[in-house]
Amino acid sequence: MLGDYFYHESLRKIIIAFGTIFNNIHIHRKDSTGKVVQSIKVPLAYSPKEKFIARLDQQPDLVQDRRVAVTLPRMGFEISGLSYDPSRKLNRMGQIKSVRASSTDGKIMNKQFNPVPYNISMNLYSFTSSAEGGLQIIEQILPFFQPDYTVSIRAIPSMNVVRDVPIILNSVNYEDTYSGDFTTRRAVVYTLGFTAKTYLYGPVSQQRVIKSTQADMYTDTANSPKREQRIVVETNPTGADADDDFGFTTTVTSYTDSKNYNPTSDSDE
Repeated sequence: MLGDYFYHESLRKIIIAFGTIFNNIHIHRKDSTGKVVQSIKVPLAYSPKEKFIARLDQQPDLVQDRRVAVTLPRMGFEISGLSYDPSRKLNRMGQIKSVRASSTDGKIMNKQFNPVPYNISMNLYSFTSSAEGGLQIIEQILPFFQPDYTVSIRAIPSMNVVRDVPIILNSVNYEDTYSGDFTTRRAVVYTLGFTAKTYLYGPVSQQRVIKSTQADMYTDTANSPKREQRIVVETNPTGADADDDFGFTTTVTSYTDSKNYNPTSDSDE
C-alpha cells in the first residue's frame, strides 16, 4: 500500500483557493469632507500571525527605518490543523473511473478508490493601524459567509473530478494592541477561523480493457483431463471501448476431441 509515490496537490489547491477569495480586498481613506483620497489594496500572504506581530514589535517606528517595518494594512492566513470527518465517509470499496486514450493500447481505464473526508482548519488574519480600517476589511468578508462559501476545485484533472468545497466561517476574534507607551505601534488584529470540508485522494491505477474471456470446463480433473466444454464471453460489438455502450455475447461449445487449450500458442492441442 505505502511506498508508491503519488501527489495530487489536494492541500495546495485548497490553500490557493482560500487565498484567492480574499485577494482583492480594498480599504478607502477619506478626508474631513468624506472624499476618498486613497484606495489601498490590502496585501495578502501565507504567513502565521506570530510572524507579523514579531515584526511589528521589532521595528514599530516607520519613520526611522522604512526598510524593516511592516506596512499596514496587511492580511495573512495559514493552516492550523487537519482532522478526519467521519460524518462524510464514503464506501471505501467504491471507485471513481475515467477513460482516457493511449497511443499504444487504445483506450484504457483509470481507477481510483473513493476519497477520504478531511476538515482543514484555517485562520485568516487582518492587521490594520486603525479600527476603521479593520471594520472595512471585515465588512467586505462577513456578508459572503452564511456561514459557508463554496468554491469549486479541479481535484483530479486526469480523472475529471471537480469537487465543491464549502468553506465555513466558525469564529471572528478581535484584538487591539493599543496599550503601552507612545512608542508602541498600534495594530488592530482580527482573526477569522474557517473550516474547509474537502477530500484527499489516493493513487490512480490503470487497467486495459478486457474484451473477451474464455473458460474451459472439465468433468474429470484426474488422469490427464481433457476439456469438454468451452464458454466464451465477448463484448458486443467486439470493437467496443471502455466508454462505449455495449453488451455481451456468450458462446458455449462442447468438445469430444480430447484436446486442451495451450495459452502459449493460443490453440487447442
